[in-house]
Amino acid sequence: MIQLFNFKQKVDYKTEILAGLTVAMTMIPESLSFAILAKLPPLVGLYGAFIMGLVTSIFGGRPGLISGGAGATVVVLIALMNSHGLDYVFAAIILGGIFQLLVGVFRLGKFIRLVPQPVMYGFVNGLAVIIFMAQLEQFKTVVDGHLVWLSGSNLYTMLGLVALTIIIVMGFPRITKAVPSSLVAIIVVGFIVFFFKIDTKTVKDIASVSGGLPPFHIPQVPLTFETLQIIFPYGLVMGGVGLTEGLLTLNVVDEITETRGDGNRESLAQGAANILNGFFFGMGGCPMIAQTLVNISAGARARLSGIVAAFTILSIILFASPIIEALPMAALTGVMMMVAMGTFEWMSLKIINKMPKADIVVGVLVALITIWLHNLALAVLIGVIISALVFAWESAKRIRARKFMDENGVKYYEIYGPLFFGSTTAFMEKFDIQNDPQEVIIDFKESRIADMSAIEAVNKLTEKYLKLNKTVRLRHLSTDCRKLLQNANQVIDVNIIDDPTYPVME
Repeated sequence: MIQLFNFKQKVDYKTEILAGLTVAMTMIPESLSFAILAKLPPLVGLYGAFIMGLVTSIFGGRPGLISGGAGATVVVLIALMNSHGLDYVFAAIILGGIFQLLVGVFRLGKFIRLVPQPVMYGFVNGLAVIIFMAQLEQFKTVVDGHLVWLSGSNLYTMLGLVALTIIIVMGFPRITKAVPSSLVAIIVVGFIVFFFKIDTKTVKDIASVSGGLPPFHIPQVPLTFETLQIIFPYGLVMGGVGLTEGLLTLNVVDEITETRGDGNRESLAQGAANILNGFFFGMGGCPMIAQTLVNISAGARARLSGIVAAFTILSIILFASPIIEALPMAALTGVMMMVAMGTFEWMSLKIINKMPKADIVVGVLVALITIWLHNLALAVLIGVIISALVFAWESAKRIRARKFMDENGVKYYEIYGPLFFGSTTAFMEKFDIQNDPQEVIIDFKESRIADMSAIEAVNKLTEKYLKLNKTVRLRHLSTDCRKLLQNANQVIDVNIIDDPTYPVME
């Protein structure tokens, strides 16, 4: 039975509520921006933030994780929106949610642990750069249908307000940490703009945020195999990107809070939330590392802050849209820039000269792919593959053989290190088949036959000895390997007492 809330946990209600309010303030403009970027109705972005935030805060894999209409997942759907329209997007979101549910049901979330630390560094640093670069868009405006950089007084006003926001975010914690500095900065800069009637870009300039409750809507798409062919790639990629970003964000929060989240439960919650998004006019999404770090840095450690953030967004849609629409974008931009600075793993720069060269290359490559393509899943996948290949190469160099002759003229090869696809060539080169005596013993006590390539290499080796009518005995092989070796009966010296039992690795 899933325990939704830990009632033994001591909850600081003031901190949780203030953190939730701060998260909502930073999530609203981002959700609107991503919805507009994907040519979706603005309210679809806010509905997505509300549904994702509420469902995952209650049912998700760990407290403190904030989900919403994330750009990583929305970017995947832009092409589908342009080619087939909104209903196909909702259908793809539902399919992505089903995929995420299946990952949770079959408990596949644990495989995120296979992501090496250099890949984590690259992912987080790349994401920090994306968050920072996205804020530079607020320094642009539309002139004669073209997007151009601000200039003159408008630019200086924007820079001044952003700088003031950053100063407050950095300096206010020295006065008190009772109230999140990000929320204070947004309120102070908002009041300054309002009372001094400063002409600057506000949330209203992006889009209106007023509306009603999320409406129930069944995607109007034909229930045919052709429809599935259209939406399947988008749903699969969206679900995969959401899970990748979500589970990596969960790991980041685990490290910060020194607690352990549940990746499978998070997958289930994400899937359920995205299915609801598809039926209730939401643009879908996943855990958002920027808003999560805002939440954690504000001191939130329970599920309440996420619930507060979700209901704050809904309340603003229903009742308080004029207030939010009046907030200056400069304040929100400053807060998000500080989030980007906090997201970057500065420690990775300090230890870069102590890391293996391969790890440095992997980390930089993952960061560059994240920044260039905005495809977090692809960046992480490439990083994991390269790390695995490097590991295989290093492991392949470690196989060796100790050779000696006993008093009876029998030659021994004692194999050390793993025998797998990467080390089979080096393994074969250890043997002097032509010049070996009539009797040879190969001992695998300190080695492991890990895959079919290794088994095939042993098969070929025994065949070469048999062609020269030489007796070769293989010792300390697992039962699985004995069954698979073609020449088993002729060449394996079975010693039940000494031979270990271990399965061939899949």
